[in-house]
Amino acid sequence: MIPNKRFEALDSFRGLCAMSVVIFHVNIVGSLTELAFFRESHLLVDFFFVLSGFVLTHGYGFKRDVRFRDFFISRTFRIFPLHIVMLGVFILLEVGKWLAYQKGFVFNSLPFTGVTAPQEILPNLMLVQSWTPLTSPLSYNFPAWSISVEYYIYMIFFALTLLRGRGKVVAWALVAGVALYLLLHGHPYLTEKSLHGLACFFGGALTYVLYRQVSDKIALGFTLGSLVEVVVLATTITVVALPLPDKTLLAILLFCLCVFTFALELGAVSHLMKRRFFLRLGVLSYSIYMTHAALLFCLISLLIVVQKVTGWQIAPMVGEHRYLDFGNPFINDLLLLAILAGVAAVASFTNRHIEKRWQQIGRTLQQGITLRRAEKQ
Repeated sequence: MIPNKRFEALDSFRGLCAMSVVIFHVNIVGSLTELAFFRESHLLVDFFFVLSGFVLTHGYGFKRDVRFRDFFISRTFRIFPLHIVMLGVFILLEVGKWLAYQKGFVFNSLPFTGVTAPQEILPNLMLVQSWTPLTSPLSYNFPAWSISVEYYIYMIFFALTLLRGRGKVVAWALVAGVALYLLLHGHPYLTEKSLHGLACFFGGALTYVLYRQVSDKIALGFTLGSLVEVVVLATTITVVALPLPDKTLLAILLFCLCVFTFALELGAVSHLMKRRFFLRLGVLSYSIYMTHAALLFCLISLLIVVQKVTGWQIAPMVGEHRYLDFGNPFINDLLLLAILAGVAAVASFTNRHIEKRWQQIGRTLQQGITLRRAEKQ
């Protein structure tokens, strides 16, 4: 196994899953959004957790020279800058809703009420909204609920990596097992979303332990490796799409298997995922995930206004969901493609000007601290 290996196929899957979550959050009549897989693709957030556990364990789980300071700066400058920007965007959008409300326009909810009440701002700013039953995990930039869970799991993970020998692996297994048990049998001590994160993240960590032990011994060849990849991927997609009443455990196990399989990069699907287009989606995945809700809000709000002014039912309510409908399935699919292209374009901007810029600031800060410490010695 290569110590500094980058799992490019898994990076690409991160991007594809982010786009699938975007599709889940938009409803367009008669379009691809109504496929069973996309109606259930909220489950792919668990895949993100598994993948993060796998990758973080590869990067930090078995290194002896990692300082908490460096880890904390790296993770914080990776997560917080875009999160704070998008929280600010959503606060501004609420101000816009309030101004529209003064003019007689009401969107899906009244401004600064419910999940966007002012008291939800501070928990969101601190990324603790998913850890307490006293706050709403889906407030303001609602996809950030999983970032709230993941950020503090990072800190738990680092603390457990300080254990020696097999102790850390045992600790990872205990956390994953207890969290999964509470998730399946009731969870009076932690929120359901935090339990999802803990079970999946440390499940991913254990998946990496298995990969670390056996990856060098697996030699399936390209043809057999391709077959295995197709079967694993098809099974995972099918299970996600199936209308099963409770598939939490099965989905988590399949996500672990999927991450393990594509980490090996033995077959045709893995090679396809290394193409430039898919790798680019992987690079943009965090920005795609964090910005798409604001873009969808703006688009849907615009169409609601057009609907109210013209009477053209392009943004009807169907049950509890707001749908988009331009009256033709082909045009509706084109609308979906335009939305995805717009999300990717915005993500490219935020990745370059926020994500990368602040990651570089974080690295410069780390280097400065290291240099000053060396000078003192």
